[in-house]
Amino acid sequence: MTTTVKISGMTCGHCVDAVTEELRALDGVENVAVELVNGGVSTARITTTGPVSESTISEAIAEAGYVMLGDDAD
Repeated sequence: MTTTVKISGMTCGHCVDAVTEELRALDGVENVAVELVNGGVSTARITTTGPVSESTISEAIAEAGYVMLGDDAD
């Protein structure tokens, strides 16, 4: 199962590492691939063994210091 989310506020590789680390720590997460858009809206593709709630993903991203955007954000 793959979930794609948008994240604001990321500017560098350290940001990618922080978000990746928090997301990989979630139960069921197998892989995280982040496409960094410096200062813009970045995208994270999260591959899991089963469903992981949007709120759980959002909380992990917030723990790393960033904000997950809703589907209507660009």
